[in-house]
Amino acid sequence: MQIRLIALFVILSRLTLAQTPAPFGAVPSARQLQWHKLKYYAFVHFNMNTFTNEEWGHGTETADMFNPTQLDCRQWARVAKEAGMEGIVITAKHHDGFCLWPSKFTEHSVKNSKWRDGKGDVLKDLSAACKEYGLKFGVYLSPWDRNHPAYGTPEYNEIFKNTLKEVLTQYGDVFEVWFDGANGEGPNGKKQVYDWPGFIATVRQYQPNAVIFSDGGPDIRWVGNEDGYAGETNWATLNRDKVYPGYPNYWELTPGHEDGTHWVPTEVNCSIRPGWYYHASEDSKVKSLEHLVDIYYSSIGRNGNWLLNLPVDRRGLVHENDVARLMELKAYTDKASVNLAGGKKIVASSVFSKVPTFAASNILDKSRDTYWAAAEGAKQSTLDIDLGKSITLNRLLIEEYIALGQRVKKFSVSAWKDGNYQPVAQGTTIGNRRILRFPTVTTSKIRVNIEESKASPLIRHIEIYNAPELIVTPVISRSKDGLVTIACPRTTDPVITYTTDGSEPTASSPRFSQPFSMLQSGTVKARAFINNMKKASSPVSTDFDISSAKWTVVSAGSSASGKGIDRLIDGNTNSFWQQRKAGEGTVSVVLDLGETLSLKGFTYMPRQDGKKDGIVYRYAVSVSQDGKTWAAPVSQGAFSNINNNPVGQSVRFDQPQSARYLKFDALETTGEKDATVSIAELGVLTR
Repeated sequence: MQIRLIALFVILSRLTLAQTPAPFGAVPSARQLQWHKLKYYAFVHFNMNTFTNEEWGHGTETADMFNPTQLDCRQWARVAKEAGMEGIVITAKHHDGFCLWPSKFTEHSVKNSKWRDGKGDVLKDLSAACKEYGLKFGVYLSPWDRNHPAYGTPEYNEIFKNTLKEVLTQYGDVFEVWFDGANGEGPNGKKQVYDWPGFIATVRQYQPNAVIFSDGGPDIRWVGNEDGYAGETNWATLNRDKVYPGYPNYWELTPGHEDGTHWVPTEVNCSIRPGWYYHASEDSKVKSLEHLVDIYYSSIGRNGNWLLNLPVDRRGLVHENDVARLMELKAYTDKASVNLAGGKKIVASSVFSKVPTFAASNILDKSRDTYWAAAEGAKQSTLDIDLGKSITLNRLLIEEYIALGQRVKKFSVSAWKDGNYQPVAQGTTIGNRRILRFPTVTTSKIRVNIEESKASPLIRHIEIYNAPELIVTPVISRSKDGLVTIACPRTTDPVITYTTDGSEPTASSPRFSQPFSMLQSGTVKARAFINNMKKASSPVSTDFDISSAKWTVVSAGSSASGKGIDRLIDGNTNSFWQQRKAGEGTVSVVLDLGETLSLKGFTYMPRQDGKKDGIVYRYAVSVSQDGKTWAAPVSQGAFSNINNNPVGQSVRFDQPQSARYLKFDALETTGEKDATVSIAELGVLTR
């Protein structure tokens, strides 16, 4: 009898398995599935660099320099919660080695600062605030340490593991550990060979449910840029054993590897300002609502989670300009995410084994655990949604049931019009979440067509929205001869108003009709209006220093002339000059400013075409009155993080310099094997 019962159980088990779609390819772990439930959380860059006005510190700072006057982690948490964020990841230790908690393994920490008489602990405050506001708590720790005397020795890896243990055992649950792969020399002039397996094992031991971030995971990966944009095609799979922190072929991380051996999905990181740390000079450079909305759809809407950086200021608060923009974004996304498909009828072209468990109706319910499955072997399918009446819409969210793998390679959306389905949008991969944007249509039926899938598609959820349309913000530029132009791309016949006196542009401000002259320094603010001035874009602002109208390029690299040399100072950041290196030598550019100026610093704009070839990392700048006699450099150093975040660089001299000529020496580029040096723009600071 017992044998018969066992045999019956085996038969029933086989029948049950036969009625369930099999996993396909790499699949997520339990901790990864929990991470996939998130969408949007905060990165907080707040550390020693906040007080030194740096992006990458040097490790030579004194602990007393860290001294926030009004530190309030509850304000951070309250802002994040009200903004719709689900957690906070804090830079507990950056490259300079300063620790935001009283670590036993370094003297470079809050325990030796004036702040709270050395008794403060930022991690303790923040973890408590996150718990109070229902947010997840995560930590960023850089293995690079430009302060610790043991860095560059085998002993340091054990010190870093102990540092990790401190953080992971004293502050409650940690949902994410963010490892930066930067690896430079320490105080003893040596680079560290990081014990990544040991670091990962330490996290697994003390926070087994935490996901680990780096270029190669092991749990979640970098998107390959710091702009906030995932790829149109974004596979959650990666050949993980091939990739490692600091992986040189970073562009592979954007689309992932279609047939990757492991599940390593994308986290998309960017800052709400140009820099990662707080700089007062960037208070007016908070990304516009329109820009953030575009990033929202290009991160969350492209199979990624969005990690948006908030650079907490020297008071220890999220700055009010950042707060205002976050709340604008929350108000917009709330309006843009009202589901119009709930409770509607849906019909699929096929269903797995014709079992109700996998019916198309599961797509429109609210459960993460139910899904529609196409017939086994069917790699093309259609899903028709009957809206019951004509509805205006312009967005579609679609999600795969990723617990059994990522499958869809290509799909499209069509709307019913004039008696047939007409295409309105198309996409490639779906993964955990994909949002398609398309021109506003009014229709009573929508069709989703799975055109190509690696295995029978499994769709968990679909929603339909009618998002408010936003006006693209104006772009302000200035030519070499000092003429300012304001344009509003992709917006039909807008009216653009502007100001030059620092005030905010309104509907009654001067209207832009033709380029105007601004040879000296100044600020231009602009705004676009449509619908008879009833609807406006966010205001934008651009600061200009003295124009390059009188400038000439005396020499650049090995040339005093040549193709593209004027691109160095043409005012167009979309063009760039490029010069082949002569062996390992320095590439120099000499500018004649046309008159003697009081120079307070210089600017360097790297190429803006998305490529990294020739971006300058280490530099030296010298000045001269006659272009022949050059004293020692008045500024030399490195553009920290410029390879990952290629934004314009502004460097101020220690003392103003009276000079007519400026020489920029490109000593080293970000790529060790770069054959060229590239520069989009060189400029000077006179105010």
